[in-house]
Amino acid sequence: MANSETHQIGFWAGNEGDLYIDRNVSGDLHAANLKFFSDIFGRIGQVPSSVLELGANVGMNFKAISALAPEAALTGVEVNKVAVQQLRESGFNAIQSSIEDFDTQDRFDLVFTKGVLIHLNPESLASTYAKLHSFSKRWILIGEYYSPRPVGVEYRGQPNLLFKRDFAGEMLDAFPDLKLHSYGFAYHRGAFPQDDITWFVLEKQ
Repeated sequence: MANSETHQIGFWAGNEGDLYIDRNVSGDLHAANLKFFSDIFGRIGQVPSSVLELGANVGMNFKAISALAPEAALTGVEVNKVAVQQLRESGFNAIQSSIEDFDTQDRFDLVFTKGVLIHLNPESLASTYAKLHSFSKRWILIGEYYSPRPVGVEYRGQPNLLFKRDFAGEMLDAFPDLKLHSYGFAYHRGAFPQDDITWFVLEKQ
């Protein structure tokens, strides 16, 4: 991780990342994630047999996916060691690494981020897009905060820790073999709230 250490990596790998875990584990989130991924799988018309999540935290997304697809092979990349330990205790394949330093020869039916690209150093995005594209056999899911133009937002009173932009649009521009398959919005006041996430499913041609 030292090769590409950034302010953002240090923040999430350290104590603030530990505190994030406590704020984001709940039964309500599990129910919301079940609805979220059920809708996604319905849109693509299949349940993926292999899934890679970049920025998996403690596996709240994986718990929902495994409930919907018990046979799916799930691999999570996570920089925070406390979260990695909890991922492994839950029975998931967990790799402790920053996204910037992670690489693999494996390929997955679905590769996704959910509330993660917004927290990366913007200078890391091009290489991260390349990894999302490379690691995916067919499907890429991006669930993030959307803005038509890049904008920085304070996160818990601190600058340079949250960025909104058109992540999916930038990927579509960068990789001509990608097609926008579907998209949607999960409102924080909805029956199954997802903190105002705009999601995009991209398909490799």
